[in-house]
Amino acid sequence: QVQLVESGGGLVQAGGSLRLSCAASGRTFSTYTMGWFRQASGKEREFVAGISWTGGSTYYADSVKGRFTVSRDNAKSTVYLQMNSLKPEDTAVYSCAASKFLVVSANEKHYDYWGQGTQVTVSS
Repeated sequence: QVQLVESGGGLVQAGGSLRLSCAASGRTFSTYTMGWFRQASGKEREFVAGISWTGGSTYYADSVKGRFTVSRDNAKSTVYLQMNSLKPEDTAVYSCAASKFLVVSANEKHYDYWGQGTQVTVSS
């Protein structure tokens, strides 16, 4: 069982930056592939970024590539999402998720554990 708690969301102006954190409980964090997803109001949840259990492989949605960076610190059981050059269309609830898949997947069905999410609002 893995419990995930996100933090770092908030209100930021377009062009600004935020860093999201996702802290995991349990001693097996380092064995999970981690993903970040987001859900805007009235829209379906979408994949944002993911990172393999070693941190050696990352994968991004085209909409955030070059602006967002995912990383992890297995010693702290934490995964991060650094978001730069934020746009109003990035406004959403951001959630982290843990998967036992060996490769990063953009399919939310491949993720076993989810956090509650943190709100990110980007004003124009």
